[in-house]
Amino acid sequence: MTDPQPDRNERAQLAFARLLPKLFRGGQAFVGVEAALSGLDTATAVRRPEHLPHSVAELVAHVNWWNRWMLDVIEGGQPMPYPKHAADTWPAVREEDWSRVRNEFYELLARIDTHTARPDLANPVNHDETIGELLADFALHTAHHFGQVITVRQALGAWPPPGGGDTW
Repeated sequence: MTDPQPDRNERAQLAFARLLPKLFRGGQAFVGVEAALSGLDTATAVRRPEHLPHSVAELVAHVNWWNRWMLDVIEGGQPMPYPKHAADTWPAVREEDWSRVRNEFYELLARIDTHTARPDLANPVNHDETIGELLADFALHTAHHFGQVITVRQALGAWPPPGGGDTW
């Protein structure tokens, strides 16, 4: 009798690979990142609501910082040190930066997409973390901060976006 384990492992890896892009992009369990940023003008993107610590642009720049760091680890195949201070991962964003920050977010997502179906997701890449764990961790980080993007937009009266949000 053959061992069913490899087939089960292969199916689990395929299911995980299908789930990862959804975690980064949303659109099923939570509002997709494209929808969360749609219809957002520059002045609104860089404005911080009263009593909240970040603008949409700052949140996206922070997500970019960490997604770029993760991709450097995965694509370089080497562990990288974590920043000494959390503040180092929060770049300042001015109005003239917003277009670049938004475009970089989408460019990084496209790079991430190429890694989500890798056959080596179980391989270690950053200390004890596997490629798959690193991708899942950063997908959840992105989703967390995009929840904040929606909150900031709501506080600024810029929600829902033109195509609608998670409201019905």
